[in-house]
Amino acid sequence: MYYRAPAENFPVCYFILMRVLKLLLKLLLIVALLTAGVGWIALRPLPHSAESVVFSIPSGASLRRAARVIESSGIDLPAWQFELLGRLLGRAAKIKTGSYEVAGQTTALQLLNKLTRGDVSEGQMVLVEGRTFREFRATLNTTPDLAHDSAGLSDAELLARIGATPLNNLASAEGLFFPDTYLFDKGSSDLHLLTRAYQAMQRQLTIAWEIRDQNIPLKNPYELLILASLIEKETGQASDRPQIAAVFINRLRMDMPLQTDPAVIYGLGEHFDGNLRRIDLQTDTLWNTYTRRGLPPTPIAMPGFAAINAAAHPPLSDKVYFVAKGDGHSVFSRTLEEHNHAVATYQRGKK
Repeated sequence: MYYRAPAENFPVCYFILMRVLKLLLKLLLIVALLTAGVGWIALRPLPHSAESVVFSIPSGASLRRAARVIESSGIDLPAWQFELLGRLLGRAAKIKTGSYEVAGQTTALQLLNKLTRGDVSEGQMVLVEGRTFREFRATLNTTPDLAHDSAGLSDAELLARIGATPLNNLASAEGLFFPDTYLFDKGSSDLHLLTRAYQAMQRQLTIAWEIRDQNIPLKNPYELLILASLIEKETGQASDRPQIAAVFINRLRMDMPLQTDPAVIYGLGEHFDGNLRRIDLQTDTLWNTYTRRGLPPTPIAMPGFAAINAAAHPPLSDKVYFVAKGDGHSVFSRTLEEHNHAVATYQRGKK
């Protein structure tokens, strides 16, 4: 025995079934349309207002914030479309901070992949050993891929903005930034790059001071930095660097004037025309190492690692004079008589 539904129930069941099928068809159609729409959003090439567009996603930005940044950068991608794509693909919490560049035929999906991989657009800047801070700032201010937030700031204001404490009464920033190659997000602040270079120099100085030769006549890491800058500017050939360091250390021990021309030139500043005259050596400034004994009050340039290391570990030597030969090397002498002979030979063309 089995139960047979009354015949009069079949029209009702059929009606319900047809309604369910119609509803499923509508849902399938909606899904198909949504899929097509999302596919169009994801895969269409994105027009933009320039050959390349650079934008920066700030730290902690949400998917919605990132979408608005992209829309405002000149890329033809409404924020709601990018946000919808990111949420449908489960990428809402995977957006990475940084500077990004869009060029050529890029789609929204490629852009989303770029932001979730952290495929940032980087610039590069090289800080060269021996350059002054004034030269460094001039290069910084003309680097097109940086935001020039330091422009117009005094040295003291700049140091305050990057959290650096002036190490002299002049509030000078000279020598406080480590020369190296720095990569940075395009569009990022130059103050961020300055902070990194400052912190790098602090690390180098801390290490060099901790492992220094304990017999060198220097009081603190800043004096080590000053001496390293003199060594950097006087070195024409790397092989001469240790001996130059030894000469300066010997003079400091003997309380002899350092008599280094680059320091005098630094003291002249913009008045130096490329020709160092006798009157310049006799005119007193804070950096004139002919008229004043000991170290100048600040570094005169950005020293590199080799100069810092030479200042911290000078070799034993009895030399207290040196003169440039004209080929990048120097001649080192123990006595004034030897030095005068070397000057006559290499500086005046006499033997």
